[in-house]
Amino acid sequence: MSGNELRDIHLFSRKLISEGVKKSLLLRAHLAYKASTIQSYSMSTIPIRQLQTAPQPPHFNIRDLRYLLDGQDMTQTLHRHDFFYVLALKEAEGQHDIDFVSYPVSNYNVFIVRPGQVHSLLLKAGSNGYLMQFNDVFYAGNDYGSRQILRKAGSINRYQLEAAQFEKLAGILKAITNEYILRQKKYLEVMQANMAIFFIELIRASTSADITIEQYHIQEKLETLLDLIGTNISTCKQVSQYAEMMHLSTYQLNAITKQTLQKTCSELISDHIILEAKRYLLATPDQISTIAAHLGYEDVSYFIRLFRKHTGHTPEAFRQNFR
Repeated sequence: MSGNELRDIHLFSRKLISEGVKKSLLLRAHLAYKASTIQSYSMSTIPIRQLQTAPQPPHFNIRDLRYLLDGQDMTQTLHRHDFFYVLALKEAEGQHDIDFVSYPVSNYNVFIVRPGQVHSLLLKAGSNGYLMQFNDVFYAGNDYGSRQILRKAGSINRYQLEAAQFEKLAGILKAITNEYILRQKKYLEVMQANMAIFFIELIRASTSADITIEQYHIQEKLETLLDLIGTNISTCKQVSQYAEMMHLSTYQLNAITKQTLQKTCSELISDHIILEAKRYLLATPDQISTIAAHLGYEDVSYFIRLFRKHTGHTPEAFRQNFR
């Protein structure tokens, strides 16, 4: 896409986001926090599925589920990706677990699994729709506007749509599929433009009325905070550290998290630590001491006490009970 086209899409997305009620904003904030991106230092030590693509275009594929399932159930055990995984389901049954949250699979669902999240999937035979997989370089590159659109849409793991909303999205995915197969002149630009429209339509589907500019900026700051926590959780565990990164006071940072999530910033940091620990425990055979070290804890006993305080289980008991 040209610079002008990307700027137009970014400006349109900002206008679009402003068309939501405060209630919708708070719901989005809660869901963004509940399954926030954690692309941390530790991903390289956890088994990750790599994106399998044709030589051209690299870092992208899209499949029609009718041919992918071929009359069989699709079962994927717990794993991580290093790419975005978008599952759009017109008719479907099953279960999708993302970061230890279980979602029923039903008609007109769209699931987005972000890089670094752990998930498992049971998709029953006869389900139909599309599976689109790509990395952020293919879609967004270094363009800030495109990355913001993707971050907004990807802040929610499961969308439950109305039939008309889904049909609109299915038409976009069909157009992307056709471009992917036919590969006519400028097909990459057309695919990327359609992907931008797809994500904007998802954002539109999750909002419904006006929000203030102030509320929009608060949401932006929350999403920035969640990204920073995910990136720096092994070395930065103090609210003051994140406040400094964002050029805010600790009071201002806590005001943002309390207004959007009804939690303190310290609680958010602890929750991210526990989520990453759970990922390690269920996705790797690592010793508890190794996991504690990965998370920045030299004192294993302290890490065990912290985990038990937040989950009611020791790390080893959690691994045995939930695997």
